[in-house]
Amino acid sequence: MSDIEKVKKLRESTGAGFKDCNLAIKESNGDLDKAIEILRVKGISKASKKMSRDAKEGVVATSGDSEKTSLIELNCETDFVAKNEDFIIFAKELSELNNLNNSDLDKLNKAKMNNGKTVGDNLVALIAKMGEKITIGRVKTLNLSGAKNFNYLHTVVKDNLSKLAVVVSIETRDASDDVKSFGKQLAMHVAASNPLALDAESINKTVLEKEQNLISEELKNLGKPAEIAQKISLGKIKKFKEENGLLSQAWVMEPKKKVQDIIKELSITDLKIKDFYRIKIGE
Repeated sequence: MSDIEKVKKLRESTGAGFKDCNLAIKESNGDLDKAIEILRVKGISKASKKMSRDAKEGVVATSGDSEKTSLIELNCETDFVAKNEDFIIFAKELSELNNLNNSDLDKLNKAKMNNGKTVGDNLVALIAKMGEKITIGRVKTLNLSGAKNFNYLHTVVKDNLSKLAVVVSIETRDASDDVKSFGKQLAMHVAASNPLALDAESINKTVLEKEQNLISEELKNLGKPAEIAQKISLGKIKKFKEENGLLSQAWVMEPKKKVQDIIKELSITDLKIKDFYRIKIGE
């Protein structure tokens, strides 16, 4: 086999550029296996240099079915790479593996992909080929007993890849079209309203404390008397909790009503929103 043929084969098996493959063949004295190892080392070196960059572009990949649904975020530096075919192929396969591994990142990184290499090794190779920082971001699997999942994708890049994805989990024995319609609309609502928790009382205490401090500082700067400031503060925090708890949010499709009002109108006694998750690229 000539060196040119070896370079071609090396490019096909590693995805690296012609120049890197040609140098690796020369450095390894024509030994393909050794050349692959050389490129792998170079790939790791290239990858490490890119880790300090910001990766605020990418895609959210959705996989699974109504019983078990997973989301995974794959970040890169530019939208150009996010639309690259190699990036898309990697994201799709990664998504399926993530669903199989229940969003366990340790297991996912060690999982074997179709080419026989681990996710971690393929990620390093993709970074070397694309020339950008690429990272696996947020992950979530919803698989609750007795619940059905509904998802919504916004700004679809291709198939199950989007810039914003939501999955909501609803528990009920009712399998009517009304429930299906509500599930889809609820996922759209979460995409638009970005609630912090299922209800006002479930919002993270640290988030509330931060908001309380901001309100207190604002009122202090306005020179409000302590007693009046206290009343205003209580009102502002109450409003913040209502606007960020899913059940008390204004229903996007009919803002004069709240999400909990829509649930009451459905008159399905056993219907409960069990969980939800939202990932938007860049947030």
